[in-house]
Amino acid sequence: MQQQGNRFFFNVDWITVLIYIALCAVGFINVYASIYNPDKATGFDFGSSYGKQLIFVITSLILGLSILLFDGRLFNVFAPFIYGATLFLLVVVLFVGRNVGGNQAWIPIGSFRLQPSEFAKFGTALLLARYVSTFNPKFRDIKSIVIAGLIVLAPLLLIMLQPDTGSALVFLAFMFPLYREGLSGYFLLIFLGMIVLFIADFLVPTYILILILTTIGGLFIYNNRRKQKIIISTVLVTIIAIAYLFIVKIAYEKVLAPHQRSRIELMLGLKADNKGAGYNVIQSQIAIGSGQVTGRGFLQGTQTKYGYVPAQSTDFIFSTIGEEWGFVGCSVVIGLYMFLLLRLINLAERQRSTFSRVYGYSVACILFFHVFINIGMTIGIIPVIGIPLPFISYGGSSLWSFTILLFIFLKLDSNRMGFI
Repeated sequence: MQQQGNRFFFNVDWITVLIYIALCAVGFINVYASIYNPDKATGFDFGSSYGKQLIFVITSLILGLSILLFDGRLFNVFAPFIYGATLFLLVVVLFVGRNVGGNQAWIPIGSFRLQPSEFAKFGTALLLARYVSTFNPKFRDIKSIVIAGLIVLAPLLLIMLQPDTGSALVFLAFMFPLYREGLSGYFLLIFLGMIVLFIADFLVPTYILILILTTIGGLFIYNNRRKQKIIISTVLVTIIAIAYLFIVKIAYEKVLAPHQRSRIELMLGLKADNKGAGYNVIQSQIAIGSGQVTGRGFLQGTQTKYGYVPAQSTDFIFSTIGEEWGFVGCSVVIGLYMFLLLRLINLAERQRSTFSRVYGYSVACILFFHVFINIGMTIGIIPVIGIPLPFISYGGSSLWSFTILLFIFLKLDSNRMGFI
């Protein structure tokens, strides 16, 4: 039985692999449609975007299957080195990176551009999993929370320096694996509260928000007037919340780029700019809406065919799916993602090692953030922050990094009867 357990690809979850292949196939078909040229319609022009995407898909499959050949224990052992290497690349890109769309996020390597922020996600997931599995923190003390926070914040802050706000926000997904491992639910409430206050700060005058926060804090203190610790905590939380309102204003004016501010204002309905910052989303919504139930048909989308939607093969690839395949096609793609995410959570829960479980939850949460934000921005419910749709958007860095992220977990899962 031991020899059987060491056999090539033994115990791999092939259902997840099939979902991965299906999503890659959907990606290639829609990348092909998004930049379709009737004069070069073979699909095998390797100099075109769809030709390169085909290469990326093939190399990703080879990369994923190669990962399954490794001893799963190596990912635990080399986690600090992989994390360190991704941090090094994030520093290097600040000096030698190529600026594209206002973000210095790519390292040019010949005709290829490497995006270190994509690879930093699985590097961070590995080190976080190693820390939790090695020291078994309960996240009830400041020290363990600070260490886990620093592991996540280091790449996040380096990515913010590029500045690539969209990729940086994805690192907030690591809060949920930590919650699974014992992090207090109060941190999730604080996170939710920060989002609510952020939005409210644009829609409601600051002095009214301060009055509301002070009133709520006062009522809470009155109801707990005999509990000194609760009173002190309430006062501190109220002061921090009021200070946060001013920090949001400062960050909005000093940190965010003009185009990022415009996107937030458009999403909140503070302004309309159909020919400027809002053009991408409006054209994307038109494309998705025109697909109706069954879509216009493969290569028949007018918004897609005539290039009305910018970045349609990358950040706005979902609009191609919506226009050419309609509500049915969108439902199938979203269904595949839901099936994949539920499958990953199920696999994570059955792990016998903490390292594999934490890493599995990290994979699921990173993919969820990407899918939710990308689809949300194409339909206009989330600001456009420029992150790819996993396994579908055009790009080598994103497809390779997502492949590595997923297949490392599949390898860990195949060894779950052992101890990692």
